Amino acid sequence: MAHPVEDANAESPFGVRTREEFYARHGVTHEESFMENSRGMKIFTQSWHPAEALPPPRGLVAVVHGFTGESGWLVQLTAIGIAKRGFCVYALDHQGHGFSDGLRAHIPDITPVVDDCVRCFDSARARHPSLPAFLYAESLGGAIALLVHLRQPEVWAGAVLNGAMCGISAKFKPPWPLEHLLAALAWAVPTWQVVPTRGAIPLISFKEEWKRSLAVASPRRTMGRPRPATALELIRVCRDLQLIVMSRRGLFSNWVFIYVM
Repeated sequence: MAHPVEDANAESPFGVRTREEFYARHGVTHEESFMENSRGMKIFTQSWHPAEALPPPRGLVAVVHGFTGESGWLVQLTAIGIAKRGFCVYALDHQGHGFSDGLRAHIPDITPVVDDCVRCFDSARARHPSLPAFLYAESLGGAIALLVHLRQPEVWAGAVLNGAMCGISAKFKPPWPLEHLLAALAWAVPTWQVVPTRGAIPLISFKEEWKRSLAVASPRRTMGRPRPATALELIRVCRDLQLIVMSRRGLFSNWVFIYVM
C-alpha cells in the first residue's frame, strides 16, 4: 500500500492533484472545523477517516504536530497514510500555528496547548467510544503527547513518537552563552524573534532537500527566529520530561520512540 508521501512534491503535499482528488485516491474522507478554547482562541481541528466502503475502523489515532508546523501540511501525509490503513485520525493546529489563532509560533506556556489537545481528543474519542486510542506525534508534538499521556494515563493504548523533542539538539539551541541569557530576554522582550539558532528550524529539521522545500512552501509556516519566552518554555519542558520519563518508565511500556538523525 503506497504511502501518500510518494504523491507529494516540493511544492504541494498533494502533488499535481487537488486536495479532493488526493483524498479520493487514497481512500479517505476528510472533515475540518474550529473549536473555541478557554482563552477565547479559535483552534483549527481536522480528521481523516477510512472510506465507507472499507471495513469498520480498527482504532483512533490522535496526531500532534511539531513546533512551527501544522496538522494540514507535511504531517497530514502521515495522517492520511494511517487513515487508509483503517484508523480514524484526528489532529489540531496548536495556538499560533496553522489556521489557529495566536501569535505565530509563540508558546510561552505549554499547559494551555496540552489543554487544547486533551479537549480535541476527548471529543474525538467520544465519537468512537469502542475504539482503542493511540497517539502519534513528531518533534515538539512528542513532548506534548507525553504530557497528554501523563494527564490521562488510562486513556491511551499506546503511541509512536517520531523524533520526539525530549531534549533540545545542539543544532537548535542558541550558541553559548546566549542560552543562559534567555530568562532575561523572556522577561524583557518575550515575543521578539531574536533567539539565534544554527539555521532556520524548517531547513534543519528535514534531511531530504525536496521535503525541506515542501516545508518552506507552506504559507502558514514561520521562518523567523524563536521568541525568547517560547524558547525558554521549550527548554524547561524538555528538562522536566527527561526527569519524568526516567523516574516513571512503567507509564511508557506500550510506546515506540523513533529517532531520526
